[in-house]
Amino acid sequence: MKKKALIVSLKGTKLSKMEKILLSKEKPWGVILFKRNLKSRKQIKNLTMSIRNLTNDTKFPIIIDEEGEKVSRLRNIIKHDISASFFGNLFKKNKDFCSKTYQEYIFSLSKILNELGININTIPVLDVIRKNTNKIIGNRSFSNDKKTVQQLGKLTLKYLHIKKIAGVIKHIPGHGAAKVDSHKKLPKVHLNLKQLNKIDFYPFKLSNAKFAMTAHILYTKIDTSNPATQSKKIIKKIIRKKLGFKGILISDDISMKALKYDLITNAIKSLEAGCNLVLYCAGKANDNFKLIKSIPYIDKFTSKKTSEFYKFLR
Repeated sequence: MKKKALIVSLKGTKLSKMEKILLSKEKPWGVILFKRNLKSRKQIKNLTMSIRNLTNDTKFPIIIDEEGEKVSRLRNIIKHDISASFFGNLFKKNKDFCSKTYQEYIFSLSKILNELGININTIPVLDVIRKNTNKIIGNRSFSNDKKTVQQLGKLTLKYLHIKKIAGVIKHIPGHGAAKVDSHKKLPKVHLNLKQLNKIDFYPFKLSNAKFAMTAHILYTKIDTSNPATQSKKIIKKIIRKKLGFKGILISDDISMKALKYDLITNAIKSLEAGCNLVLYCAGKANDNFKLIKSIPYIDKFTSKKTSEFYKFLR
C-alpha cells in the first residue's frame, strides 16, 4: 500500500484547491478533522465523501478526536456532555450497569460517526489520574485507579470494533504523571521505570488496539534527552517490548510546543524513533505540502497493518 507516513489536517469546512491537489495527487495516509471542519451533518457527509472521491479510496482513514465534554469536535452537531470520568465513577459503583450503559453510549456515538463517514476515533484515553496530573487530562481520564482505566479501555475498543470504528489508545506510555500541558511546553516526568510501570504503563499493556498515540513527554529516568514520541529507547523497549503494543503507532500532533524543532525535523525524528505515522493538526496547506514532500512512504509493517485495518472495515 503506497501511502506517505502522514496524517494531514484541513483548514475549513470545504476543501480548498490546494487541499484537493494534496488529496488527489499526493498520498497522505489519512485525514484528521477538527471543529473548524465540522458545521452540520450534511456538510460533514459531503466533506468525507469528497475526501474519499479525491483519494479514490472508499476506506480512506478519516479520524476524529471525539471524547465527549472537554474534547468534542462534533459539539455543533451532537450534545454529549459526558466525560470518561463519569463512566469511571459509575464503573466503581456498579460494573455491570456501567458496562451496559457505556455500550449504549459507544454504540450510539459510533452510529453517528459511521453515518458521517468517519472510521477512526482517538479514544480511549488510558492516562491514569495522579495527584498532580495537569488539567489538560482531567476528567478525560476514566480514573485514578489503573485497573478501572484498563478495563474501561478494553470495553471502549470492544464496543468500537463491533461497530467498525477503530480506536486509538493514548497517550502511550502514559500522560498521568505530567504536571504541564504538552500543547504549551515539554512535560518532564522524573519517576523511575519501576514507578511508571506500576501505574502509568499498566492500562496500555497487551492492548488489542489497532492504533496508539504517543505522549510528548520526557521521561528523564528512561531517556534524558528525547520525549517519548522521538525516543527510540521508549518506543522499542517500552511501547513495543514491555507494553507489547503491536499496532500502528501515531505521533501526537507534531505542531505542539512540547517538540522543539521545526515541523519537518519533528516529523523525521518521530519516524526515525519508531513512530509509524506522524500527525499534523494545524491545517495549514503549505505545511501539509512541505511535510508530504519530506516524509517517506510507510514501511512494510505499517502497510501490512493498514491492509488489516481496511479488511476490518468490511
